[in-house]
Amino acid sequence: MPRVTIKDFFEKKEHKRSLSLITAYDYPFGRIVDEVGFDAVLVGDSLAMVVQGQENTMAVTMDEMVYHTRLVSRAVTGAMVIGDMPFMSYQVSVSDAVRNAGRFIKEAGAQAIKIEGGSEVLPHVRAIVRAEIPVMAHIGLTPQALYRMGGYKVQGRTDEARRRLVDDANRLQDAGAFSIVLEAIPAELAREITDALDIATIGIGAGPHCDGQILVLHDVIGLFDRFVPKFVKKYANIKEVAVNALRAYKEEVETGLFPSEKESFK
Repeated sequence: MPRVTIKDFFEKKEHKRSLSLITAYDYPFGRIVDEVGFDAVLVGDSLAMVVQGQENTMAVTMDEMVYHTRLVSRAVTGAMVIGDMPFMSYQVSVSDAVRNAGRFIKEAGAQAIKIEGGSEVLPHVRAIVRAEIPVMAHIGLTPQALYRMGGYKVQGRTDEARRRLVDDANRLQDAGAFSIVLEAIPAELAREITDALDIATIGIGAGPHCDGQILVLHDVIGLFDRFVPKFVKKYANIKEVAVNALRAYKEEVETGLFPSEKESFK
């Protein structure tokens, strides 16, 4: 099956066919999500929390993001692989942004990058696109702006905030973004933005009216339970399955049931 491209994003938007996205951070889960057949796999900076155990996304480094993206790229053959620009990989300068975006393509095997921010990152988006690298934008609740926003809060609830998000979305489209993540905004605002744009909107906590949806893998399958956002639907409890399996193994070792003759060589 040919790999999903930005052309497919535009075509699904045009024909009102929903885009399905998920995150992944390593080779084993990359193979699993590839088998399912998602449109895109985001190697998100959320790995700082769900893989590294950090309190937020700020601490993950560019080198770590390249490493994890490389693992996922080895496994994923059908979906578009998108590398997530981590905190301070693009904020200092446009040249930093282009250089680090290029690392995701050249070193990690991604086909696109994601960058957080609105009007403040327009020069970065333009420059990255000029370097022939597809850009997924991200507005609304942007976790790298956690301290400025005062926590993980729904965005776009005031008239001024709504206008700013609509304006940012249009300007990011004009700057060359091929799609845009809308995180933690009211569903009707997400509908307004989606209807106004020619590029696909990808919702996470933005209601049912976006052109596609993304969730964090570890939330979907029940591997991360420190907290569960309102917008998450847990489809399995893999942590419980794993704990039960490991308890059974431990008990069999301690009681002498494992290894049995079946697991032994002659």
